[in-house]
Amino acid sequence: MRHPVHLVDMQVVADLPTPADEAVKPKRLDAFLSQKLRFWSLVAMLMLVYVHAYNLHPRYLHAASAVEEPLTIGSYLQYFLANGLFRFRIPILFAISGYLFAFHDSGTPHKVRVQRRVRTLLMPYLIWSFIGLAGTWAMEQFPATRQLVQAAALSSFGPENPFVSGYTPGQLLLRWLLVPVPFQLWFLMSLLVYNLAYPWLRTAVDRAPAVYFVVAGLLWLLGIDIQPFIGGTGLLFFALGVWLRRRDIDVLRPPRWFPVVPMAVLWLVVLLVKSYLAFHFQSPPFLPMLLLHKAAEALGIGVMWFGSDAVVRVAMSQRWFALVAGFSFMIYVLHVPLVNYATEWALRTWPGQNLLVFLLLPLLIAGLAVLLGAVMRKLVPGVYGLLTGGRGM
Repeated sequence: MRHPVHLVDMQVVADLPTPADEAVKPKRLDAFLSQKLRFWSLVAMLMLVYVHAYNLHPRYLHAASAVEEPLTIGSYLQYFLANGLFRFRIPILFAISGYLFAFHDSGTPHKVRVQRRVRTLLMPYLIWSFIGLAGTWAMEQFPATRQLVQAAALSSFGPENPFVSGYTPGQLLLRWLLVPVPFQLWFLMSLLVYNLAYPWLRTAVDRAPAVYFVVAGLLWLLGIDIQPFIGGTGLLFFALGVWLRRRDIDVLRPPRWFPVVPMAVLWLVVLLVKSYLAFHFQSPPFLPMLLLHKAAEALGIGVMWFGSDAVVRVAMSQRWFALVAGFSFMIYVLHVPLVNYATEWALRTWPGQNLLVFLLLPLLIAGLAVLLGAVMRKLVPGVYGLLTGGRGM
């Protein structure tokens, strides 16, 4: 029999309880809810790798992205997954983060919790941003890998300034602190901002939830970002997690207005239509694509959260899966820019194998991240703790 998983064992990117949190008012999550949170923390990270491994043109995905490649089963499947089925990954991570942060709102002074976030969020952000810069600079020193860096086109300063080795000191500082080469790190800084603002968010969702969620919902629906680390998605879904916990709502049982099977059918229809439009139009209509994109995000969270119980039970009963789930943060921090450079190399080595590269490369990189994390945790636990903000120790 599996022992119930205490929240202290959670490896969620967003939160990591400490003895200080537990000392004020000991808490335990429902055992299955704890397992479900671990499951989705890992699966959402894998989805993140797949979205960033998308290798059709244009590479950058947004709500109304078109596809310049010919329509084939492979190209359609890539778009359907990367810009459709997997797009709920960030909203569900924000919701999990908000729920867990509110779960530990048990009397510990907010200042103490914020100080801990410097270690668990800010320090990994700065370290991995530096690693991304240094690793890219090192690749630029060799002609073959320099071409991969240029082809990946991750520079924030456009094609006229594609190399880290060509940055000015000011540009290096900007990329280290605000626009990392591992661009997925924005999520850590965004969480830090919402953690800092938690007392105000808590007050808003406690006293005026209707007003707050209407405003945040409109920002999310319209894709409006107030600044690089504050956007509608985080404001809506982090606060939703807080609200669910504050109201003590049963998050394991779907509400009556959300029948899972009909909603799953609707979700798939939305995804199929959106993917079709991306190939059918050279410039897909922005507003319909945006609405379909947001509908897919919202439906995806509900369908996959409430409809995955059987899968969660089977997966979390497997020792290997539970072990891998402990390294979800390593998958998160390590995969970019590695997946971008590896994609360019793989497509040059095996031209025309876009779908195969898309399907296999993320699994290879996730496996590498887990292996590296396991070795470091065993051999240099201090370094591993620093790189992960203490997660998994």
